Amino acid sequence: MSTTPRPESAVTPEASRAAWRQVREYLNRSRFELTRAAVADRSPGEFACGGRVLARGHWIPDAPVPLERVRLRWREETPAAPIDGSGAELDAVRPRRDDGTPYTFYADAVRELARPRLFENRGCYRLLEVGEDAAVPVLTFGRGRYFDVINVCEAAAHEYAAATLVAPSSGATPFRTAIGDPTDLGRRPVVTAVSTLVIRHDRQTGRAEFLLHWRDPAKVASGGGLFQVMPVGMFQASHDAPWNEANDFDLWRAVVRELSEELLGGSEDYGSDTAPIDYDAWPFNRALNEARAAGMLRVYWLGLSMDPLTLVTDMLTVAVFDAELFDTTFERIVSTNDEGHRVQLEDGTGQAAGIPFTAEQVERLTGREPMQPAGAALLQLAWQHREVLLDGPGTAFGDAEALGQTR
Repeated sequence: MSTTPRPESAVTPEASRAAWRQVREYLNRSRFELTRAAVADRSPGEFACGGRVLARGHWIPDAPVPLERVRLRWREETPAAPIDGSGAELDAVRPRRDDGTPYTFYADAVRELARPRLFENRGCYRLLEVGEDAAVPVLTFGRGRYFDVINVCEAAAHEYAAATLVAPSSGATPFRTAIGDPTDLGRRPVVTAVSTLVIRHDRQTGRAEFLLHWRDPAKVASGGGLFQVMPVGMFQASHDAPWNEANDFDLWRAVVRELSEELLGGSEDYGSDTAPIDYDAWPFNRALNEARAAGMLRVYWLGLSMDPLTLVTDMLTVAVFDAELFDTTFERIVSTNDEGHRVQLEDGTGQAAGIPFTAEQVERLTGREPMQPAGAALLQLAWQHREVLLDGPGTAFGDAEALGQTR
């Protein structure tokens, strides 16, 4: 019989915080197993990509879409969401402060009781609508905050972990019940990550490999202890200064910044607290844009997915680099970054950048290894569409601005 103290029965602030920490630690070391259980709790019809992620039918296109065809729209007035993580549904898992009052939001408890290295409530672009024509994705955004992820998504995962740890048969998850359909974007604030599968493709040999990341739970607030593609970052401006909101509202620019930060160890400080980033003058961005125009770098949109445990939402993209371009661009690729470390397989040469893009490795990672659902879905989709991704024509990409980043 479990001797784990129930948060709702903890009569002292100290006991409530101890119980909360115990569940939080259990969540971080058991995310893979808890995700499997969360999948089993839902109807198969809610899932896409082999039952790994939640998605509405039009969120996943039938074929890869060149990233420049994805249209972003802006809604100046962002509506309030009925569920924000402050309701009574979470009372049972809220720890208490010294004065006996409960923490209002889950992020407050994380900050004081289990703060990771990266934990800042910066502005994010909040997803409001997804157009129903998946062939020409149209995404509408408004204003959100990073702690929306913590207060709703991590709180929902904590509640699920607590129910599993204390009373597996009870199924008592009132907060998840209140959320209802997690793909209803009006029900709660949904801020998204941009997950990019980076593939190095040698056109002469036909060999391809992809980058894999292990997310360190001591460094990140969500998804710790799991493998993931890299880079991954929240879709947000480079700084909360107002001039960045429009300047950084671009999927490719978000990917470029993450490539610089996660693969090359670049700083997240772009000086955009005093002036917007001049992307045209940034050599790294300019070089990648030239590579895209020359067909040496091809970037695709594969869809939108939602984690069945945390309900975190990811935009799924792929960046395929010709081998020579990859080797030149990432000659000084880092092994460890602020969120974890890059995973490599020993190939006898010491030159491998990542994991072979083969059926064996894709099946292993998506079927048997503790990998984030978004990364697993992205790998599976990329393998399904490998002929398009790897052998696509090296033609210049279109004018993304003309195609409709609209505000």
